[in-house]
Amino acid sequence: MEAARRRAARIAAVREAGAIIAYQRGRYSDAIKEIRTVRRMSSSPEFLPMLADCERGLGRPQRALDLVRGVDMSRLDPEVKIELLIVTAGARADLGDLDAAVVTLRVPELTRLKPGTARARLQYAYADMLLRAGRRQEAWEWMERAAGSDINQETDALERCDEFAGQIFSQEDQNGDQRS
Repeated sequence: MEAARRRAARIAAVREAGAIIAYQRGRYSDAIKEIRTVRRMSSSPEFLPMLADCERGLGRPQRALDLVRGVDMSRLDPEVKIELLIVTAGARADLGDLDAAVVTLRVPELTRLKPGTARARLQYAYADMLLRAGRRQEAWEWMERAAGSDINQETDALERCDEFAGQIFSQEDQNGDQRS
């Protein structure tokens, strides 16, 4: 990737590829540098969720929230908006505010988006935040919805539903509510 960047540093697609590779490898500082360059070249908000998530990856959730503050969500592509909401909720959770994280994801798109990856990812993240907030039964219900929305099987929602079922039933058994 370094060789490609040296040869074609002014081509946005090359910088974009470098940003994605660095992000996927957890090299968040490198990814931030590349994403900022891509954003200067294209002025697209497409990489804003990745940029904010890199800040989280570097242990700077407040910086992630600062990046998101003031973004007009209504002007974003639905998939970019969903990713930005997920990252924002994660940053709030990183700061210990699980209630705010849950509220961040409680948006109309939870049920209004057509089934597919964006809807499944949003429902999955919502279920995960509910679980982190100690709302296990609601989390299980939303994970089931995520599994139903995940027509492309991009998440492990089905497997997580099985985990939830085992945990819920195990807890009930421990509490004396035996199932037949």
